[in-house]
Amino acid sequence: MSRSTSRPPLARARFIELAPDLATEAPGGKAFDVQFNPESLKLAFANEVKQPASADGAEGGADTSAGTAGIQFVGAGTTKLSMSLWFDVTAEMANPVSDVRRLTADVLHFMAPKPVEGAEGKLAPPGLRVSWGSFLFDGVVESLEETLDWFSPAGLPLRASIALSMVQQKIRVPEFTPEAPGGTRPRPRPFTPAKGGQSLQAMAAGSATPWQAIAAANGIEDPLRLAPGTAVDLAARAPGFAPTGARRR
Repeated sequence: MSRSTSRPPLARARFIELAPDLATEAPGGKAFDVQFNPESLKLAFANEVKQPASADGAEGGADTSAGTAGIQFVGAGTTKLSMSLWFDVTAEMANPVSDVRRLTADVLHFMAPKPVEGAEGKLAPPGLRVSWGSFLFDGVVESLEETLDWFSPAGLPLRASIALSMVQQKIRVPEFTPEAPGGTRPRPRPFTPAKGGQSLQAMAAGSATPWQAIAAANGIEDPLRLAPGTAVDLAARAPGFAPTGARRR
């Protein structure tokens, strides 16, 4: 008798609306899990610097002629976060919808400016916290680009991707607790991103692992319709699956 093992639940990236202080969660604010975790997160760091002006008003002055740039730090710096998100109404959902824009509207909420309390006539986008496991980023949405790439016969968009960029007005340096001596380091496995319209069967062609085993190990419920960018571990094998041509005992 084979013993079944359950896979730990997949950690989902979560979007949480922040209060105007950009540090605490807004009471009653919007909060939701993304439909598909981003494949990667990109962080960019920048300091605000300038060269001091010389006596005649030109930048650089004597310091430049002496061979030193004379750069001065004049700001607190910024950290930018960039990611891509995918949405697909054909995937299994608790509350199915027919138009993918009903899903992307949750993300667009953080782009739309709203009145600032206590500052008449002033508008600002709501703060956003991106929380994914041990990763945390607080800031505001700087830019957003939405692409609709698959339509139903009735003209309803079914799939979409969003390129999102956030900014935080400081240099974000992560802090970690000391690791225990002798601890084991996780060894990441290579993942293959799915292309638009690609099925799991096509991705697994030529692999020694049956596509059914790959689907079970990756938690893929619909192998015929993979969202573009879905990260798949083609070397994974779920317990209970035998290699092709092997006989189970």
